[in-house]
Amino acid sequence: MFSNITITDIKETFTVFSPKGRFEKIENRKSFGLSFCIDGQITYTHNGNKIISDKNHAIILPQGQTYTLYGDKTGSFPVINFTCTNPLCNTVISLPIQNTEAYIKDFEKLRSLSLFDGNRTEMMSIFYHILHRLSAQSSSSKVIMPAIKYLESNYQNPNLTNVELAKQCRISEVYFRRIFTGCYNMTPKQFLIDIRINKAKQLLSEGTLTINSVAMKSGFSNQYHFCRIFKEKTGLTPTEYMNQNRIYKI
Repeated sequence: MFSNITITDIKETFTVFSPKGRFEKIENRKSFGLSFCIDGQITYTHNGNKIISDKNHAIILPQGQTYTLYGDKTGSFPVINFTCTNPLCNTVISLPIQNTEAYIKDFEKLRSLSLFDGNRTEMMSIFYHILHRLSAQSSSSKVIMPAIKYLESNYQNPNLTNVELAKQCRISEVYFRRIFTGCYNMTPKQFLIDIRINKAKQLLSEGTLTINSVAMKSGFSNQYHFCRIFKEKTGLTPTEYMNQNRIYKI
């Protein structure tokens, strides 16, 4: 989406602190915006569509449009306001990203350079680099999206393989692993483990299942393997996590 645009100016670079419960209406936005998330979450609503801003998604904010936003979770959101020769979009757009830290580092460089005159060329170079990386990640993400959806629906299957995931995308296993790792900065196996651990956290917080049942429902082949991985990821045993985070304590 960025291949045919020419950036005419970088208007502002700033970080918005957005508390939970914040509601705001933006009317006739004066420029395009590119927003990242350091932590927290915002939901944008535009033309009846809801778009999530979090650490895994960059947001393009459309010039001349009116939309609302709501702070789901408290956090910080770096924003780059810019103008370009051709219309970029007329709606809020979400772009899946990986390695958010790299984008934040580039943003900090832009913000530092913007404090002094004479840095326009370097600022443009950094910003074009950001847009190029976003475009490349977005294209690759589309290729493996069928596998992501399949993972999210079948994470409980302890026998999931890269062969099956690559088959969903209609590409070779080797190509699938290379694209996936480039997009998410982790292997498909690591991504799947994160999904399973998050599901396990949810079940443990509910506090109604045994540890073995949580392991099975989260896609782990056995309780021992689950407990070992859970402790590695969270620093707590499943029992410790459940005791500290149980939603309903009697």
